[in-house]
Amino acid sequence: MNPSERPTHAIPTPCIGICALDRAGYCGGCLRSVDEITRWSTMSRDQQTHAMQHTLPLREQLRRSLRGSLAEHERLLRALHPLDQPPTGEGWNHSELSDLLPPGPPVEAAVLAGIVPRDSGAQVILTRRTETLRQHGGQVGFPGGRTEPDDRDAVAAALRESQEEIALLPTQVQVLGYLDPFVTITGYRVMPVVAVIDPAFVAVPQPEEVAEVFEVPLAYLMEPANLHQVEIDHRGRIRHVLEYAWPGQRIWGATAAILYNLRRRLEQTR
Repeated sequence: MNPSERPTHAIPTPCIGICALDRAGYCGGCLRSVDEITRWSTMSRDQQTHAMQHTLPLREQLRRSLRGSLAEHERLLRALHPLDQPPTGEGWNHSELSDLLPPGPPVEAAVLAGIVPRDSGAQVILTRRTETLRQHGGQVGFPGGRTEPDDRDAVAAALRESQEEIALLPTQVQVLGYLDPFVTITGYRVMPVVAVIDPAFVAVPQPEEVAEVFEVPLAYLMEPANLHQVEIDHRGRIRHVLEYAWPGQRIWGATAAILYNLRRRLEQTR
């Protein structure tokens, strides 16, 4: 057989000819990210098949379910910093803490603000840390932690930490964008990554770090009347911090401030 007559095997592709990225950085047609589109021709056939049969259908399911439970889906996307334009700067609250921060550059960290679409409405995943942790023991927060040298960016750090802490797989997540960075009094610059979580996800807490995983309605967290300012004594100085009075849990400090930042960005987006 002449070499030119040999059958060729076309590379499978989910492209349907609609090639425009949404604000979350995904193609409006095939739902692949820019990175996935770029690497597609170098992927193995098994990787391509898995993406087409599992990853992309799940991504479409998450998109549909979020739109069904969160009527302001497009407004949420507009309120976030796009994935290809991560926010810069010291942190939106830096001026409030500048005289209290430890010397030297901040430690980079990332957290995953995961929204779960439920029939009853969108929920936010939170964790309660174990009491024995040296830092933030017993406190409520988002899955996340320090950005490691091997992490490509804040998204990679947030996904890695979430998998380690609560067994959330990257394939169960559709990342939407960023909130504004936030600096903590312990010297961390935290990048909040907002994402949609597969409703079928079942959390498995890493017992050395996480005592409990729970959900709070997004509508409750976005209601101004549910957020209060409280006074705390820090090194002999009175500071004002934010706190939600959610039954059975104290949602305060950096976590409450990040949720406040989400609310403010939504309020400023029409």
